This record gives sequence, structure tokens and C-alpha cells, in this order.
Amino acid sequence: MYYDPKTNRYPYPESTDAHYLHVKKNNGLVFDENYPYIDKSKSFLFKQKMTRLLLYIIVFPLTRLRFGLKIKGKENLKKYKAVLDKGVISVCNHVHMWDYLGIMSAVRPRKTYILAWAPNIRGENASMLRSVGAIPVPDGNMKGTFAYFEAIKNHLQNGGWLHIYSEGSMWEYYAPIRPFKKGAAYFAVANDRPILPLAYSYRKASWWRRKIMKQIAVFTLNIGGPIFPNKELPKSQQELDLTIRSHDAVCRLAGIDPKENVYGPVFDKSKRVDYYTSEYGVGYRGSW
Repeated sequence: MYYDPKTNRYPYPESTDAHYLHVKKNNGLVFDENYPYIDKSKSFLFKQKMTRLLLYIIVFPLTRLRFGLKIKGKENLKKYKAVLDKGVISVCNHVHMWDYLGIMSAVRPRKTYILAWAPNIRGENASMLRSVGAIPVPDGNMKGTFAYFEAIKNHLQNGGWLHIYSEGSMWEYYAPIRPFKKGAAYFAVANDRPILPLAYSYRKASWWRRKIMKQIAVFTLNIGGPIFPNKELPKSQQELDLTIRSHDAVCRLAGIDPKENVYGPVFDKSKRVDYYTSEYGVGYRGSW
């Protein structure tokens, strides 16, 4: 059942891919050709293993409790295991600062990596983000960009799991699915790998969660089946087609008819739509 928290607590930006959280620190890292986008050093792998142990024992149970998290569609991970084990790119709406923990918990014991906004890997949470598999997207360094693409190619070709938030940024408790950038489709087409759609939807929080924990809503993570590039199309059209189909799939998993979503499927300098919803469908209103 579709539920929209319709919160106006957060300063959602005008551009649908823009960030509104401010990173307070800058550790000065340069993401060039020498940066280990997927670090395979023994010291880092040991740290990563210890982090995952902590996640399994403490963080994942607390995540489910704090978010009221339910997971639907886990059977798809088993049904398509042979496909997913060859390498996959997952996409999802980005609706909470720590919603990636829910994804990691849902797909375990698979080891996921995630594309991250470069300032976050220079910021106050850099060490923790790296230890859970964050890969910074280089910002303006050409040689670094080539190294980044090569690292991701090797990761996917060796059966790795890459997660991408195709909306481009995090908007907490936002219900419509924002337009997707084409990055996930690019990697899927270039490496002949499927996209696995995931979607967070909301449930109304109980009285004690709303009043005591000040929680706007609780979360359900919905897992779909893999979507493959359409090789019957010219190469130039495959990315657009896959972006549209993956966006439609995320909408449906979130309980939204793609035709009734307030945004189109593909990012094109898209601007925020202020809206309301009712049992009779979707409408619009002025700015919050």
C-alpha cells in the first residue's frame, strides 16, 4: 500500500540531483590515477572484514529496529542467484542518510560496493564510508576518471556488486521517484551486466515512534528482478532505454504507477515539483 509521509521538514533543493546536507570537513584527498578506488591491500581488507563483522552483530539489527525496516522480495536474490553472481548494478531511491545499511543487510552475505559523492569521501564520515565499500566519483581529474572506470569494469567483470543511487543525491522521506541519471545504465551496457531495481517505500509510524522517537515514517525495502540491456537496440539507445525501464521498475516497487509519478524517468536538469497526494491520485501545489 502506497504511503507518502508528505513531510516539509527538509529543505529539498530546486534541482532534483542536488544535495542539501553540508559536509563539514575536507581531508584533502585527491582522486587521481593513484587513488585505490577498490582497495585490495591486506590492511584495508582486514579493516573491511572487521567492519562487516560489527555490522552483522550490532548495526544491522539496530538498523531494522530503528527504521522499523521490513524487506520484501528477498526471494529474488535466490531466484536470480546465478545471474547476480556474475556481477550486477543495483539502483534505489535515496531516502535516508543511512539507507545503504538496509541494502547491505538485505543482500548479505554478498559484499557490495557503492558509488559515493566525492565530498563525502573527504568528509567527517570518510573512514566509515570507505570501510563499507564507498567508491568516490572523481571530480575533475581526467586520469583519476580513467582509473575509476577501469576499477569498476574489473569489479563487475569479476562478479562484483555495485550500488548506484541514480537520483544523484539523498532526500530524506521523499516519496516520488526523482529522475535517474544514466550512470547505472552506462555501466550495465558497457559491461553486459543487469540492473537490479530496489525501492524504499514508507509505512505510517506507530504512535510511540512518532511521539517518542520523532520518526516520520518507517521503511520497507522492496527487491525486484534483474533488468537486462536490450541488445536489439542500437548501442546508442541502450542506455536511455535501460534508464527508463529501471526507473519504471523502481517506481512500481515503491508502489507508484510510473505514469502517475510526478517526474519523468531521465534527469535533464530536472527541477523539484511540489505536490500533494490523495486517494484520488496526484495533484500539485505551490512551493513548500
